[in-house]
Formats: sequence, C-alpha cells, structure tokens
Amino acid sequence: MRITNKMMTNNSMYNINNNKNLLNTLESQYSTGKKITRPSDDPIVAVRALKFRTNLTEVQQYTGKNIPDALNWMEVTESSLETINEIIRSMNTYCNHAANDYLTATDRNDIVENLKQYAKQIYQEGNTNYAGRYVFSGYKTNKSLVFDADQNNVSYAITEPLKSENLQQVSVIRDSVDLKTLDINDTASTGGAWGGFSTSMPTTMDIYRITVAYDELDDSVEPTFSFTDELGNTVTPPLTKYLSTDPGAYETADDDSINFLTDTGEVILGKNVYTALKNAQDITATYTKRQFSQNDLRPEHYFDCVATELDTGKSINYTKEDQDINYEVNFKQVITINTQGSDAFSTNIDRMVTEIVNAVQDVIDVENRMAEVTKMQNDSNMNKEQLDKLKLVMEQLESEYTLRTSIMTGAFQRGLSITQKEQDNMNVCVADLGGRYKRLLLTQDRLESQETDFTELLSSNEDADLADTIIKYTSANNVYNASLNAAAKLVQTSLLDYLR
Repeated sequence: MRITNKMMTNNSMYNINNNKNLLNTLESQYSTGKKITRPSDDPIVAVRALKFRTNLTEVQQYTGKNIPDALNWMEVTESSLETINEIIRSMNTYCNHAANDYLTATDRNDIVENLKQYAKQIYQEGNTNYAGRYVFSGYKTNKSLVFDADQNNVSYAITEPLKSENLQQVSVIRDSVDLKTLDINDTASTGGAWGGFSTSMPTTMDIYRITVAYDELDDSVEPTFSFTDELGNTVTPPLTKYLSTDPGAYETADDDSINFLTDTGEVILGKNVYTALKNAQDITATYTKRQFSQNDLRPEHYFDCVATELDTGKSINYTKEDQDINYEVNFKQVITINTQGSDAFSTNIDRMVTEIVNAVQDVIDVENRMAEVTKMQNDSNMNKEQLDKLKLVMEQLESEYTLRTSIMTGAFQRGLSITQKEQDNMNVCVADLGGRYKRLLLTQDRLESQETDFTELLSSNEDADLADTIIKYTSANNVYNASLNAAAKLVQTSLLDYLR
C-alpha cells in the first residue's frame, strides 16, 4: 500500500492529539485530585459517586442533626424525671416519718411546708423545655403542661376517667366541738346541748370515696357520674351536689346514691355503689372548672374537655390521645423521643398534699381551741358550774384531738402509699426513656461507622491516587514531547527539493 506524506501527517497529528488528551486528563486529575470531572469521563464512577454521596448525605443528616437533637431532648427529659423522682423519694421519707413517729407542732409544720414546696417543684418541672419547646406536652410543644399563673378566664368542661384502684375508705369527724356556739353562762341543758352548743362526744364515721383530679369546681354546673357494671350495664347513681361544709355532705341518702362535693372534688359513695365500683369499668365523672391556680395541670393534656373563653365565648374541643413525637434516626427507623406528661405526672401528689395540709390544720385548730378553753379555766372569775362545763368541753376537745390526730396519721399513711405508687410510675418512665436513649446511642454508633465506611468508599471511587497520577503524568508528558519530536522529523522534504 502506498503511504503518502499526507497520511503520515494525519496519523502523526492524531497520535499527538491523543497524547495531548491523555496529558490533559492526567493534568486535571493531578490538579483536582479527582478521577473524573464530568460524568462522561467515566459513567460507572459517576453513578457510584452519586449513590455514595446520597447515602453519605443521609447518614450525615442523621448523625449531624436528627440524632443529636433527639439525644438532647431526651437528656433534658431524663434530667427532669430524675429530679422529680428524687423529690418524690424525699416526700415518701417525710410521710413515713410522720406516719410512724410522734410529731410536735413544729415537726408537723416543717413537714407540711416541705411537702408544699416539693409539690410546687414537681409541677414546675412539668414545664421543662428544650429550645423553647415544652418536652412533656406532646404535640402541643408551645403550650405548657401546667398553668404559669392563676387562670380564671377559661372554663373547662372536663370528662375524666377514674380508676377503681383509687377508691378509698376514710374517716371523718362527727360532732366537732364548736366553741362559737358555747355560752359559758347558759346553764340550760336540753337534749344533750347547752343552748346551741352540743354536748355530744365527737366520733368518727367511715366513708367511701373517690376523688376527681381537681377541687374548687364550678358549683353552678351540675356534675355527672357513671360506670359500667360487671354485666355491661351503664349505671348512673342518683347524685346530690354538696359543699363539704354542708350538713350531711358526707352521708349519702342511701347505699345506692352518691354525693358530689364540688369544693373538694370528692365523690362520696353509697356502700352498694362502692362495692359495684370495685369491679366496674369505664368509671367517668364530668364536671366544670373555671378557677385554676398556678402549677395546676392543664386539663387538655390529660382529659377530653371543652375549653371556653369566658370573654369571647370561643370554644375548643380537646381529645386525649397518645402524642408520640417520633424522629427518623435511620433509613426506615424512627424512635419516640418524648415522654408525655400524662404518663409521668398526676394530680395525686397535689391532692395528697392538700389532704395532709387540711388534716394537720384540723389538729392545729383543735389545739388552739384547747388552749382557748384552758385560758378560760384559768380565769379566776369562773364559778364551779362554769368550770364543770369547761371540763366537759375539754373532754370533748381531747377526744376530738385524738380522733383528728388519728385522721392526720391516716392522711400521712395514704401519702406514703401514694408517693410509693408515684415513684414506681416514675421509675417506669425513667426506665422506658433510658431504654430508648440506649437504643439511640447504639444507632448513632452504627451510623458513625457507616459514615466512615461511605466516606472511604466515596474517596476510593472518585479520588485520584496522586502518586500514581504524577507517575502517569510524567510518562504521558514524555510521550507527548516524543511525539512532537517525531512529527518534526517525519517529513523533512520541502518544495525546493522538487524544483531542483
């Protein structure tokens, strides 16, 4: 085959261009540190790079944002729960001391004040927040778990489910000594009384009760009470509304009826109702409350209720439901980061402290009345008949003091039981949160390992080996220069050589 100069020139140019392209490619790899600069350079490397980058971005989203945020939220929650647990443990110790040891007036006052402060702190912990979001409020992270201040402009119509395990049998005082009705100069005695003063000895009466979550209810709205018995029938006992100070408030009309005390939130049960409730289902009380104090739990976080603004009449319906805040912490893996306030907090602590405070105050009141009678007995102007009357009054007060002390001890004993239950419940919440926290840490460790692996795979796929690139670049540069020299010597014949 005849080889022409043109053919040789074209081949030389083609080879030079190929060498130059290779040199350019290696120069790009050397300067960028990457194997390719365009997908067309190597489609396989490009596809792998896109996949590795996507996986790495997802992992970095989890390890850099989702998981740290979830861990911080859970750490704040755990710290608050641990604080509450420690407070309840201290309250349990106080109740145990008060229920078993003889207490002086100073001891009682110290214990009551400590219990009151502890209760306030427990509910203040309910407003713990992380980055401005309340951690115990479920989805309503912009709304506190408890009221920050006294509230009286919103009325709540509450439907509260009750539990048979909260049924109680307690004692109340009959024929409390009322010194206001005592006229020391009245000698008339008829029907066991001096004028308006009863000479009957105070006694105790056992009652059955269950309490709703709140006291100081709206007395203008009729409450309701119902349950489902063992046969599946809905039972609505006859209900009478009372204040605790009303005569007969703690005595039901019969064994099948109940008294609803709106000021204390107590439901006084007839004997038959109490027996039926032990095995009943769906125990429900409905009532209305419009006056809330600071640190009271917001009803919308706990119960089905309707909140009505009193000034505008605007109403909002709230339905109690599980409100788990879930974070995606891995591909198709979510974890619940929050603990709902209704699982960790209850109104039992507040109701317990209120009952103890009232029981202690009743004992103090009796002591004050005894001191008043003692002062009257020491009056030198008293005659024998008056002193005899005061002696009987003192006997009545001493009997009431013994009974009130027994009731106070019973209140502390119930406080001991309540704090133990609350502590058990809190331990469950802490353990559940700790288990989720541990799972999250394990996921974080695994994802951090995956992040390292994906980073190495991505680097191996698209990063150029600089040492190898330098060697190849030097070789390609020598080849390119050699091709230029060869082309320069390829056709040395000029036109003058043909004109000779």
